[in-house]
Amino acid sequence: MIPDWTKYSDPFNAVSRPAQMGPIWMEAQHRTGAKINDMIWSQEEPPSSSYPACIAIKTACLQSFEASERYMQAVWKAVMVDALNISKKDVLLEVARGTSLLHPGILDYDRFVGDYDASQSREAFRSDLRQVAYNRIGRFPTLTFTKSGKGLIMTGFRPYEALVDAFNQLKQVSKGQSVYH
Repeated sequence: MIPDWTKYSDPFNAVSRPAQMGPIWMEAQHRTGAKINDMIWSQEEPPSSSYPACIAIKTACLQSFEASERYMQAVWKAVMVDALNISKKDVLLEVARGTSLLHPGILDYDRFVGDYDASQSREAFRSDLRQVAYNRIGRFPTLTFTKSGKGLIMTGFRPYEALVDAFNQLKQVSKGQSVYH
């Protein structure tokens, strides 16, 4: 997550300014096969922060999990495919309008507009930030798996087999079995 570019630094990928994100996105496209437009990072005004989009997704989640999933997919397409600046509120509202039109009854656009600047949306995002700090997560993507008070954390791109292995390890740990051989 990028609060803003004045505070962001990813020494692992040697990224501290927007133009350096292009190659990272190119690699993600190569690894996943997903359609990704890396040119957003060379635009005159690339996204200045990922926080507004995170807050917007939490805003959709106030309506339902399905609303947040549909909206998150639309935000992903907006930034990754359409190269739209998702740090801008007007872009996020337009994505919400489109999601509402595509999925009537799932995302209520008027409610979304009212909730976006409300304290409940901000607090939901702050709660996520507290969880990130608590788990000392400094890189993304990061998946956390927890069952019966036991957990695993996986950071970075992982193949499907590694995810299955993590689930199996967590299942063993929750049964009291050792995963170390």
